[in-house]
Amino acid sequence: MQSITMRHRLRSTAARGFTLIELMIAVTIIGILAAVAIPQYRDYVARSRLSDASSGLTTMRAQMERYYQDNRTYANVGTFVSPCNNATASARTFGNFLVSCTGTLDATRFTLQAEGSGPSSGFTFTINHQDVRATTAVPSSWGSTCTSKWIMKKGDPC
Repeated sequence: MQSITMRHRLRSTAARGFTLIELMIAVTIIGILAAVAIPQYRDYVARSRLSDASSGLTTMRAQMERYYQDNRTYANVGTFVSPCNNATASARTFGNFLVSCTGTLDATRFTLQAEGSGPSSGFTFTINHQDVRATTAVPSSWGSTCTSKWIMKKGDPC
Protein backbone atom coordinates (compact mmCIF):
# COMPACT_ATOMS: atom_id res chain seq x y z
CA MET A 1 0.00 0.00 0.00
CA GLN A 2 2.86 2.30 0.66
CA SER A 3 4.11 1.87 -2.89
CA ILE A 4 0.73 2.98 -4.29
CA THR A 5 0.79 6.18 -2.19
CA MET A 6 4.37 6.93 -3.25
CA ARG A 7 3.51 6.46 -6.95
CA HIS A 8 0.50 8.73 -6.55
CA ARG A 9 2.66 11.47 -5.02
CA LEU A 10 5.24 11.23 -7.81
CA ARG A 11 2.54 11.51 -10.48
CA SER A 12 0.84 14.49 -8.85
CA THR A 13 4.16 16.32 -8.43
CA ALA A 14 5.14 15.78 -12.07
CA ALA A 15 1.77 16.93 -13.43
CA ARG A 16 1.74 20.35 -11.73
CA GLY A 17 3.15 22.33 -14.69
CA PHE A 18 5.61 25.22 -14.80
CA THR A 19 6.56 27.55 -12.01
CA LEU A 20 6.25 31.29 -12.45
CA ILE A 21 10.03 31.68 -12.57
CA GLU A 22 10.36 29.11 -15.37
CA LEU A 23 7.65 30.88 -17.32
CA MET A 24 9.30 34.30 -16.86
CA ILE A 25 12.66 32.92 -18.01
CA ALA A 26 11.06 31.52 -21.17
CA VAL A 27 9.29 34.84 -21.89
CA THR A 28 12.56 36.75 -21.37
CA ILE A 29 14.45 34.48 -23.75
CA ILE A 30 11.74 34.84 -26.41
CA GLY A 31 11.80 38.64 -25.96
CA ILE A 32 15.57 38.81 -26.42
CA LEU A 33 15.44 36.63 -29.52
CA ALA A 34 12.63 38.75 -30.99
CA ALA A 35 14.52 41.99 -30.26
CA VAL A 36 17.46 40.70 -32.32
CA ALA A 37 15.57 38.82 -35.03
CA ILE A 38 12.88 41.34 -36.03
CA PRO A 39 15.26 44.17 -37.10
CA GLN A 40 17.46 41.66 -38.92
CA TYR A 41 14.44 40.30 -40.74
CA ARG A 42 13.30 43.81 -41.76
CA ASP A 43 16.76 44.55 -43.19
CA TYR A 44 16.73 41.24 -45.05
CA VAL A 45 13.32 42.00 -46.59
CA ALA A 46 14.47 45.50 -47.59
CA ARG A 47 17.61 44.06 -49.23
CA SER A 48 15.51 41.58 -51.18
CA ARG A 49 13.38 44.42 -52.57
CA LEU A 50 16.44 46.40 -53.68
CA SER A 51 17.16 43.79 -56.33
CA ASP A 52 14.05 45.10 -58.13
CA ALA A 53 15.76 48.49 -58.49
CA SER A 54 18.99 47.08 -59.89
CA SER A 55 17.23 44.77 -62.34
CA GLY A 56 14.86 47.57 -63.39
CA LEU A 57 17.66 50.04 -64.02
CA THR A 58 19.79 47.57 -65.97
CA THR A 59 16.76 46.49 -68.03
CA MET A 60 15.83 50.09 -68.83
CA ARG A 61 19.45 50.92 -69.65
CA ALA A 62 19.56 48.04 -72.12
CA GLN A 63 16.31 49.28 -73.67
CA MET A 64 17.78 52.79 -73.97
CA GLU A 65 20.88 51.41 -75.71
CA ARG A 66 18.73 49.38 -78.08
CA TYR A 67 16.67 52.51 -78.82
CA TYR A 68 19.90 54.43 -79.50
CA GLN A 69 21.10 51.74 -81.92
CA ASP A 70 17.85 52.05 -83.88
CA ASN A 71 17.52 55.86 -83.84
CA ARG A 72 21.02 57.26 -83.14
CA THR A 73 19.60 59.32 -80.27
CA TYR A 74 18.25 58.76 -76.77
CA ALA A 75 15.57 61.44 -77.20
CA ASN A 76 12.15 60.99 -78.83
CA VAL A 77 12.20 60.85 -82.63
CA GLY A 78 8.88 61.70 -84.30
CA THR A 79 6.41 59.04 -83.21
CA PHE A 80 9.14 56.86 -81.66
CA VAL A 81 9.14 57.40 -77.90
CA SER A 82 12.25 56.82 -75.81
CA PRO A 83 11.75 53.93 -73.34
CA CYS A 84 12.13 56.19 -70.31
CA ASN A 85 9.46 58.56 -71.68
CA ASN A 86 6.94 55.74 -71.98
CA ALA A 87 3.63 57.11 -70.66
CA THR A 88 2.64 53.68 -69.33
CA ALA A 89 4.02 53.61 -65.80
CA SER A 90 3.57 49.84 -65.54
CA ALA A 91 6.20 49.39 -68.27
CA ARG A 92 8.65 51.31 -66.08
CA THR A 93 7.67 49.75 -62.73
CA PHE A 94 9.82 47.01 -61.24
CA GLY A 95 8.51 45.75 -57.91
CA ASN A 96 8.27 48.81 -55.66
CA PHE A 97 10.48 50.97 -57.90
CA LEU A 98 9.43 53.34 -60.68
CA VAL A 99 12.15 54.03 -63.26
CA SER A 100 12.13 57.38 -65.04
CA CYS A 101 14.47 59.81 -66.79
CA THR A 102 15.95 62.64 -64.77
CA GLY A 103 18.13 65.54 -65.80
CA THR A 104 19.30 65.69 -69.38
CA LEU A 105 17.79 63.46 -72.05
CA ASP A 106 19.19 64.36 -75.44
CA ALA A 107 20.90 62.73 -78.41
CA THR A 108 23.94 61.54 -76.47
CA ARG A 109 23.05 61.49 -72.75
CA PHE A 110 20.51 60.09 -70.33
CA THR A 111 20.16 59.42 -66.63
CA LEU A 112 17.71 56.87 -65.30
CA GLN A 113 16.40 56.98 -61.75
CA ALA A 114 14.66 54.25 -59.74
CA GLU A 115 12.68 55.66 -56.84
CA GLY A 116 11.23 53.35 -54.21
CA SER A 117 7.70 53.48 -52.89
CA GLY A 118 5.79 51.67 -50.18
CA PRO A 119 8.14 49.41 -48.21
CA SER A 120 11.06 50.61 -50.37
CA SER A 121 10.44 54.31 -49.87
CA GLY A 122 13.54 56.30 -49.09
CA PHE A 123 15.71 54.49 -51.64
CA THR A 124 16.72 56.16 -54.92
CA PHE A 125 19.27 54.79 -57.38
CA THR A 126 20.54 56.19 -60.70
CA ILE A 127 22.48 55.01 -63.75
CA ASN A 128 23.54 57.00 -66.77
CA HIS A 129 24.64 56.48 -70.39
CA GLN A 130 28.22 55.83 -69.22
CA ASP A 131 27.07 53.11 -66.78
CA VAL A 132 27.89 55.28 -63.76
CA ARG A 133 25.79 54.00 -60.89
CA ALA A 134 24.90 56.08 -57.85
CA THR A 135 22.80 55.87 -54.72
CA THR A 136 21.19 59.27 -54.25
CA ALA A 137 18.96 58.47 -51.26
CA VAL A 138 18.85 55.80 -48.54
CA PRO A 139 17.11 55.71 -45.16
CA SER A 140 19.29 57.28 -42.47
CA SER A 141 19.67 53.95 -40.65
CA TRP A 142 21.30 52.45 -43.75
CA GLY A 143 24.21 54.88 -43.91
CA SER A 144 25.02 57.51 -46.50
CA THR A 145 24.62 58.01 -50.24
CA CYS A 146 27.26 57.07 -52.79
CA THR A 147 28.18 58.56 -56.18
CA SER A 148 30.02 55.52 -57.51
CA LYS A 149 27.87 52.46 -56.75
CA TRP A 150 24.51 51.19 -55.55
CA ILE A 151 24.24 50.63 -51.79
CA MET A 152 22.49 47.26 -51.57
CA LYS A 153 22.84 46.39 -47.90
CA LYS A 154 22.82 48.20 -44.60
CA GLY A 155 26.20 49.68 -43.68
CA ASP A 156 27.68 49.01 -47.14
CA PRO A 157 30.62 51.42 -47.66
CA CYS A 158 30.78 53.67 -50.68
